[in-house]
Formats: sequence, structure tokens, C-alpha cells
Amino acid sequence: MDTFIQQIINGLVLGSMYALIALGYTMVYGVLNLINFAHGDVLMVGAMAGLTILKMVNTLAPTLPGIVKLIIAILGAIPVCIAVNVLIERVAYRRLRNAPRLAPLITAIGVSILLQTFAMMIWGRNPLPFPQVMPDEPIQILGALISPTQVMLLVLAAASMAGLVLLVEKTKMGRAMRATAENPRVAGLMGVDSNRVIVLTFAIGAALAAVAGVMWAANYSSAQFAMGFVPGLKAFSAAVLGGIGNIYGAMLGGILLGLIESLGAGYIGELTGGFLGSHYQDIFAFVVLIIVLTLRPSGIMGERVADRA
Repeated sequence: MDTFIQQIINGLVLGSMYALIALGYTMVYGVLNLINFAHGDVLMVGAMAGLTILKMVNTLAPTLPGIVKLIIAILGAIPVCIAVNVLIERVAYRRLRNAPRLAPLITAIGVSILLQTFAMMIWGRNPLPFPQVMPDEPIQILGALISPTQVMLLVLAAASMAGLVLLVEKTKMGRAMRATAENPRVAGLMGVDSNRVIVLTFAIGAALAAVAGVMWAANYSSAQFAMGFVPGLKAFSAAVLGGIGNIYGAMLGGILLGLIESLGAGYIGELTGGFLGSHYQDIFAFVVLIIVLTLRPSGIMGERVADRA
């Protein structure tokens, strides 16, 4: 039972980060019908910017509590990621809104490579250690262990997702986002500024990616220029698993993907004597993804509707 609870905790921590990243994918797809494959690298920019800010805070105010330092790093990384993502939308995607779908897809891959190259030039190619600012003493829950950093990650992820739901469901801008996602032409006729909605969507996705990036680096105590590729790919898979374009589906898909990875690596690894252990944990999530999409191509919570013209 202790092992099961430990794997559940590990899965929730991992799935919370996947969910935050997946929301960026699903929001952009819902509004623009576009897959922003550079989103994982926005996470990397957030982690690198957070690392730089955290080092500055450690130098200027070393006596601050660790949680305050980490929050400052996150708050500093958010505007950096927003600026990067809004610039990407303005320069790379805006002129391609009415182009064939392959054009923005190739552009997104090119932007991803550019971001990684710029990050390598700025921060170097070697992995950088992320300072341990939170207490090292783990917290025991029903025989399982969770670190203070992971507790903070879960709290921030839950607060971010709850805030996004309130924004989308209860505010005027949220209604504009839903109207644009439903039918951008009709929304424009009703007075909705589609450019403003799209920019806001990219900004919100970037803010969530910044939170996930800093917490990813803090959880694994490392950051590097290519760190966003695998989390971005898995978060995209989580968005597809839950139902691309559905924010609740992105949250559900992220959590499920994290739980599947943790439980698969923990239990199937033991049954196979370590042959399919943590080094092969990726296969469990993608096998489940293939099964779900075979049975329900639109994802778990996706709507079965025709493609937008």
C-alpha cells in the first residue's frame, strides 16, 4: 500500500506539470485550430529565466525564505515567457492563420529549433544545476514521502488551473475566448476582437508554461536548453488524450498521463524485473494514448464534431 500511495503522489506531481503545459496546447488549438509545437520550448525559457532570477535573488537577498525566492523566480519568469510567446504569435503565426495547416506546423517546428538555439547561446549547452531553496526534509503521508517542493508544485498547479477555469467560465474575456473558439467569424461580427483574444490566449498559455518550467527545474534540480522537448511532447499527448481544444480534457489528460507513467514504471517494472522500469516509462503513456485514440479519436472529453472549415 505504501508503494501504491507513493506512486500515486509521484503521478499527481508529474501529471500536474503535464496538465499545465497541455493547457497551453489546447487553448491555442481551441482558438486558432493550430498546434503550437514551440510551446515546450516556452517552458524551457521559463525554467532558464527562473534559474537566472533565482541566482540573482540568492545573491542580493540570501536570507529570504526559500518559498519566497521560488515565487519571485516564477513571477519573474512569467512576463519573459509571455513576451516570447506573444512575439512568436505576432511574427510566426499571425500571417499564416489562413494558410494550409502544414505551413504553421512547419513554422512551429522551426520556432522550436530557434528557441533552443538562442537558449544554448545564452545559457550554454551543459545542464545547469537549479539551486535547492526549499527544505530537504520530506513530508510523510500514509507511509509515502513528498518533498516541500512537490507540495508547492501541486498547490500552484491547482490554483493555476482553478484560476483559468474561472477566467474562461466567469469573465467577459472568457466568453470572448469561447465565442472565438466556437466560430471566429461570427464572434467578429458580434464585436469580439479576435486578435486581442488570440494574443491573450498565447499569454495565458505562456504564463502556465512558466509556472510549469520553473517547478519542473526545481523538482528535478536541473535545467538545460533542450529540456522542453520531452515534456512538451508528452503534454501534447495529454491534450490529445483528454480531447484537444477542451481545457478540462487537458487537465484530465495530464493527470492521467502522469499517473499512468508512475504506476506503469513502478508496478510493471517490478513484474518484469526492471526490464520495463523507469527507463522505459514513456511507453506506458503512449500505449494507453494509442488505445484511447483507437477507440475514441476525439479523446476522452473531446467533442465529435466536424473539422472547422
